[in-house]
Amino acid sequence: MINQRYVKLGNVRSVIRELFEYGNARKREIGEENVFDFSLGNPSVPSPEEFNVALADMVEHTDPVALHGYTSAQGAPEVRTAVADYINGTFGSHVTPDLIYMTCGAAAALTITLCALCNEGDEVITFVPYFPEYAVFAAQAGAKLVPVSTEENTFDIDFAALSAALGAKTKAVIINSPNNPSGVVYPEESIKKLAAMLKEHSKKTGSPVYLIADEPYRELVYDGEKVPYVMNYYGDSIVCYSFSKSLSLPGERIGYIAVSKDAAEAESVFAAVCGAGRSLGYVCAPSLLQRAVIKFLGHTSDISVYKRNRDRLCSALESYGFTVVRPQGAFYLFVKALEEDDYAFCERAKQFELLLVPGEGFGGKGYVRIAYCVSPQMIERALPAFVKLAQSYGKNV
Repeated sequence: MINQRYVKLGNVRSVIRELFEYGNARKREIGEENVFDFSLGNPSVPSPEEFNVALADMVEHTDPVALHGYTSAQGAPEVRTAVADYINGTFGSHVTPDLIYMTCGAAAALTITLCALCNEGDEVITFVPYFPEYAVFAAQAGAKLVPVSTEENTFDIDFAALSAALGAKTKAVIINSPNNPSGVVYPEESIKKLAAMLKEHSKKTGSPVYLIADEPYRELVYDGEKVPYVMNYYGDSIVCYSFSKSLSLPGERIGYIAVSKDAAEAESVFAAVCGAGRSLGYVCAPSLLQRAVIKFLGHTSDISVYKRNRDRLCSALESYGFTVVRPQGAFYLFVKALEEDDYAFCERAKQFELLLVPGEGFGGKGYVRIAYCVSPQMIERALPAFVKLAQSYGKNV
């Protein structure tokens, strides 16, 4: 018999992907301009023109054998050096190139990292709301995902809930800041408190709890917000990064793993990363993209568009009677549904051609995710539909 776990995964797409496919079909039926698709975190802002120029220049002027050939399994040495130099120069850390592993995006980075760290039966903690695929990645590593609640009005870490969840089987904690789906950035004080709690628990159990920072949205912050760099607060930390959102390159699948040099047995941890990458077949990330992105470390697409979308959508939804926690980063709103059943709420939203993602899949029952990485024009076209949705629940708009 073939592996039934994978049959199930293959037959049942994530709720986000299901909604995305529904939206594509609906657009063919009634026209793209008449469907308000807030389902997928697919950047509408183009990648920087300079990136496209640099890419074309590389293709035209670089030896194709070198450009398109294999790199080292963990990534080209000059690329890993550039990434380490950028991290150290920007955040004051002390990462070395031999602790950098280039990957096909953050999904590969997280899967590799969890497989490198976890043994069968281990537990991996994350905070609600969270990216649903964490459960899939943890299961691949033989581990169990343990969602932990957050503060209701801020989505900041609930440390009493975390303390109750930490146990003998805890191998790692995943944080995602800015967060998908809430857009919340964990403040420095929370990161400090988290680091202190994990240090204490690791000392008590005699085994390190690793802090995994999932950072595809690091540069997507607004109003001068700063995202604390976890390596500066906690030694046993690993950063999983993707260029997908910052440079609007989600289809190119390029990112990296950075292991803190202060991690316990850091070289062994990195060896496990390399071994997991080998076992999973995640070796030699795309050569062309490796060499292209290092020219744009720290750069972003025009994120002012996302800020404008955030401000317009938050103000409008609040005036329509929705409860909104204004995000500090990323390009998502996590909005309280106007009824307890978020799936039913999203089904009703479809009547007005609004495609919203139920929050239960993120661990946030009673909420919906709105991906506002769309054109400002679509935001404006969608507002009357949000008005009708609110009015259908008796809101006086």
